[in-house]
Amino acid sequence: MTTVLELRRHRELFTNLTLRELRGKYKRSVLGWGWSMINPLAQMAIFTLVFGFFLKVPPPTGDPSGMHVFAFFLLCGLLPWTFLSNGVTGGMGSLLANANLVKKVWFPRQILVASTIGGFSVSFLIELGVLTVALLIAGNMVVPWMVPLLGIVVLQVAFVLGLALALSVWNVYFRDLEYLVGIGLQFWFYATPIVYPMSFVDKALEGRPELLTLYRLNPMTRFAEVYRDLYYSLRWPTLADTSYLVACAVVSLVIGWVSFNRLQGRLAEEL
Repeated sequence: MTTVLELRRHRELFTNLTLRELRGKYKRSVLGWGWSMINPLAQMAIFTLVFGFFLKVPPPTGDPSGMHVFAFFLLCGLLPWTFLSNGVTGGMGSLLANANLVKKVWFPRQILVASTIGGFSVSFLIELGVLTVALLIAGNMVVPWMVPLLGIVVLQVAFVLGLALALSVWNVYFRDLEYLVGIGLQFWFYATPIVYPMSFVDKALEGRPELLTLYRLNPMTRFAEVYRDLYYSLRWPTLADTSYLVACAVVSLVIGWVSFNRLQGRLAEEL
């Protein structure tokens, strides 16, 4: 509770650090925040070319929306994944990147991680806004689903923040973690139904219910499916999926919070 009160007293610092992240993200670049739209569109074009054209991965038909476009199917899973990847990577290095600040001034160190996640959250919302406009132009009436979608965004922000808190403080004591996480994220990406539909997994693991259950324990599998339920298929996600994501967000935050509080005592010395 003491830490929570300290965080409340330093909310202005959190705002300033988040603004610093946003201002410095595309500093001195010609297109500036235009890269927030160009980057996901470029990834979409590459994956659509490879998986949609060359490998001919068929997108599922949205039910009841009737949407049958691989690019939109891909983006509904790719944007949440990109946020996770950027948030974990950026948050993990936030303490090392601000080592001088940690050594000179006392403040709740969690703010450094939270401000980094806050910056990526703004980029994520901009990308979702672009996706919303594109879906509306394509005839997918996503407006009624924007509010529940924002609820899922909040859950994912909490989930990513918990991971980033734990990894950032562990990374100070074990510097090889950064490289291990990079490898892990590559495996995690292809172990999540982003560039392929869940039906491929159901077919491949038919008769192996234990492996299918293990696969569906992946939180990003549920996040990708829920985002697609809301924005691609225009339907409510199942209660089981939503409940599981709430549990994952809470567990992630608790683990991150406890890990950070236990290990932050010697941060200045280790940095």
